[in-house]
Amino acid sequence: MTTSQQVELLCIGNELLIGKTLNTNSQWLAKRITSLGMSISRITVVADNINEIVHAIQESIQRSPAVLLTTGGLGPTFDDKTLEGVAEALGQKTEINQEALEMVKEKYLSYAQQGKMEAAELTPHRVKMARLPKGATPLSNPVGSAPAVSIKHRYVVIISLPGVPSEMKSIFDDSVAPMIKQSAHGMTFFETSIISKNVMESEMAPIIDIVMKNNPHVYIKSHPKGTETAPFIEFHFSTTDKDKSVAKNHVTKALGQLKEAIQTKGGTIEPLNPEA
Repeated sequence: MTTSQQVELLCIGNELLIGKTLNTNSQWLAKRITSLGMSISRITVVADNINEIVHAIQESIQRSPAVLLTTGGLGPTFDDKTLEGVAEALGQKTEINQEALEMVKEKYLSYAQQGKMEAAELTPHRVKMARLPKGATPLSNPVGSAPAVSIKHRYVVIISLPGVPSEMKSIFDDSVAPMIKQSAHGMTFFETSIISKNVMESEMAPIIDIVMKNNPHVYIKSHPKGTETAPFIEFHFSTTDKDKSVAKNHVTKALGQLKEAIQTKGGTIEPLNPEA
């Protein structure tokens, strides 16, 4: 049984690789998953290509994350190949899942009843959205037509979400977030940031090393937003712990030490958010 609290994201779509679509899904998922107490160890983007999808999934399974989340490629068109890729990666066949088919059927019936379409015919392209890897479980899609899909392989839970952001977010919050939170085993994430001015990042680099050594539970990341000659830096502090008050205390201690160092260097400090 894995004790990993790592999550990997696999984002699928040519539109992401040619720069047509900004990959906001990965940013949103990374933030949500981190806030639920687990951590993202890798984000991969591949094309709508079976071989690329298969290899990416198999490589992820070898790293044994607790969860592999895929986004995109669940729709009715020729380039929606995610579930075929998942099946092949796991050595499975795809088959019509009756529960998923019923979800798709009910969705199109509701569209017809709402006057959004004339007929709710289950065309081959619509039925395609109910063809899942053998042994998979469909997850209801409150917003769109294609169900999400969950399947476990060894100790890795693979969850395939639609690429449409509104659909992805709705399914994640309804069906995935509770599982992520349970897998986090009570861990909580705490973060805060400050802004400093008038101190160069190169001057702060050795100080960050010292503060992190003194506070091994806290990760400090500097984000320069100005230039070396006009320094304007965000310092982001983060940690995890089963007790949120302990996590906050860890960050508060490190924050105080870095603030003191900035002021000693002649810099000024501004809070970036209320937690600071």
